[in-house]
Amino acid sequence: MFANVYGMPGTAAELSPAAQLGRQIFNDASLSASGKQSCASCHDPAHAYAPGNKLAVQLGGADGQASGYRATPSLRYLERNPPFRFDEEGAPNGGINWDGRAASLAEQAERPFLAAHEMANASTDEVVERLRGAPYAQAFRRVFGDGIFAQPQQAFRRITYALQQFQLEEPDFHRYDSKYDLYLANKVPLELAELRGLALFNDERKGNCAACHPSVRGEHGAPPLFTDFSFDNLGVPRNTRIPATADATYFDLGLCGPDRTDLAKKAALCGAFKVPSLRNVATRQVFFHNGVFDNLTDALRFYVRRDTHPEEWYPRDSKGKVQKFNDLPGKYRANVNVKEGPFDRKRGMAPALTAGEIEDMVKFLATLTDGYQVRQ
Repeated sequence: MFANVYGMPGTAAELSPAAQLGRQIFNDASLSASGKQSCASCHDPAHAYAPGNKLAVQLGGADGQASGYRATPSLRYLERNPPFRFDEEGAPNGGINWDGRAASLAEQAERPFLAAHEMANASTDEVVERLRGAPYAQAFRRVFGDGIFAQPQQAFRRITYALQQFQLEEPDFHRYDSKYDLYLANKVPLELAELRGLALFNDERKGNCAACHPSVRGEHGAPPLFTDFSFDNLGVPRNTRIPATADATYFDLGLCGPDRTDLAKKAALCGAFKVPSLRNVATRQVFFHNGVFDNLTDALRFYVRRDTHPEEWYPRDSKGKVQKFNDLPGKYRANVNVKEGPFDRKRGMAPALTAGEIEDMVKFLATLTDGYQVRQ
């Protein structure tokens, strides 16, 4: 699993035939209704398989102008992500996507082909028919059988399987070659500011980030993923740049809807979203599930000033009262995490981190960016 910790991206010759097909499928815009959108359009390899723009939500659909509903996450470091479950304490954990509804990379790959605001195919049969006309259709037959296109449901499952294998086998999806990885391997030192940021990251009295984003090696020396796969309700501000929010009755409730439906009656989970990996977070251009912030410093400032200075983040009503947690219906605002640091402070108290400490934290988080080059 970790043999390529310091390796470079793999070549097609190193991948299985199914994974090689997955690479072609991943980059094939002809599989979309518009003919212009591929998986790589939103999951750009040059940006850690995340978007390369500052749009809160990406555009797609048959005309390329349909807006999404959530920020597009990175596809890196999903290979060790466990399926969704409730742990021994009854807390939700695992799964892929912001609401954890996909149990595998293959399952995750299904929806973008069909979602009206993404690749916008009318059916799985339509996806298969498009692939039948692709230059690599014959290779698809060689790998999955001459009669595969006569079984469109099976063919679609093979498409998503190929995408899964590409993500599992291609080392570029799990490089483990950041400066921090090299630091853990005793190959390079961290600068003083980076070390201060790491200490603040781990300190439960300061950032307390490691409570959900563990920074130490895991079982059998596994490199840290900087996520514990848990879910949290942070009460981030409503993002009016998402067209769907023009409807005052629209709310994205994460685990309990609207995309995920099996937990809709579990009111205590409404507003909770998956804790993402922080690897490559410094390359991100929008933050949180709704992309409400467009820089890392503001995302960190929100964490430590949400409760001490709520007027900086939330609008006021007609009477001048700050509408805290305004992206949740009133009945679910009590679900927001206000017990764990740094969210356990009250208005008027000092934030857990100073401006200078936030700057150090940003410098540490930059050490989690893949592809660090050791200076000679």
